[in-house]
Amino acid sequence: MNIHQHNKEFIGKFRTVLYDCEPAELKNQLREIFASDCEIHLTNPFEDITGPDALFDLVYAPLLDAIPDLERREFILTAGEASGHNWVACAGHYIGNFEHPWLDIPPTRHIVGMRYHEFFRIVDNQIVEMQAVWDIPQVMMQADAWPLSPSLGVDWLAPSPATQDGLTITSDPEQAAASVDHILAMLTDLGKHPLGGGPEIMQLEKYWHPKMIWYGPSGIGSMRRIQGFRNWHQIPFLKALPDRHGAVTEADCFFGDGNYVSTTGWPNMKMTVSGDGWLGIAPGNQEITMRSLDFWRMENGLIRENWVLIDLLHVYAQLGVDVFERMREVTYARQPRT
Repeated sequence: MNIHQHNKEFIGKFRTVLYDCEPAELKNQLREIFASDCEIHLTNPFEDITGPDALFDLVYAPLLDAIPDLERREFILTAGEASGHNWVACAGHYIGNFEHPWLDIPPTRHIVGMRYHEFFRIVDNQIVEMQAVWDIPQVMMQADAWPLSPSLGVDWLAPSPATQDGLTITSDPEQAAASVDHILAMLTDLGKHPLGGGPEIMQLEKYWHPKMIWYGPSGIGSMRRIQGFRNWHQIPFLKALPDRHGAVTEADCFFGDGNYVSTTGWPNMKMTVSGDGWLGIAPGNQEITMRSLDFWRMENGLIRENWVLIDLLHVYAQLGVDVFERMREVTYARQPRT
């Protein structure tokens, strides 16, 4: 068994305990597989914490209080090496009945789903680093509590891969390397527009399948086909952030696993909000960074599906917008009284 398959099985302990989630068992499991000084980088508002006890006490325990029957359902599991480090990356949904407030989001008493992308760096059978984006805006939307601009795409529970092989990937080094090369070439050409030429310089048809789907975060949404991708995400993004950079040369990690490519970086992009502004926020020429954890699936030499989670709450925070305070204001009548 190679190291990457071994690491997938190692992460299986964490996946299993979060499927039938019992707090005491989860806390013990975190202590078993996470290094005591593990660096944990989480989506806003959690940010950076250290070690498994903080991960349980500050993150999972409050979530379990809000969603007592919490269940973690995975649909992609990849592993690979980048820059001398071994990673496992997971994508899926946390689901359960939303019974009590979480982060001041009013409970629905109905089932909710929250997509996660989580990356784990493993050394000698211990997780020494975790990077995770949780789609918290997705929970706000299901609670009718999203306080900011609507998505241009469609907000929904993003599906598993069309090929249904996200948990049983068969990989070989040549295939994995070819997948990574395709993604890096695509990102390089994307970066040439608009400062280096017109839209044609990106050569989208060279890289993307005609029936591609881009599964974006809540607040941006999902879209199908190249034209949908351009209309509902790329054009607004590039008009607002024409100088974005770092997607290839400064990213911490690209690794292939069969027809899948995963990438992380904390952060992995830098840009200045200019042009027409973005996400309904007027341009102020602020420089921001962006955290994005992504998965691509290749099919017949083209990208057929792309799962993208961006820490939009972190973007808003850098632009001086307190999403949670705005949410409390618009849900004031539904907030518990003290």
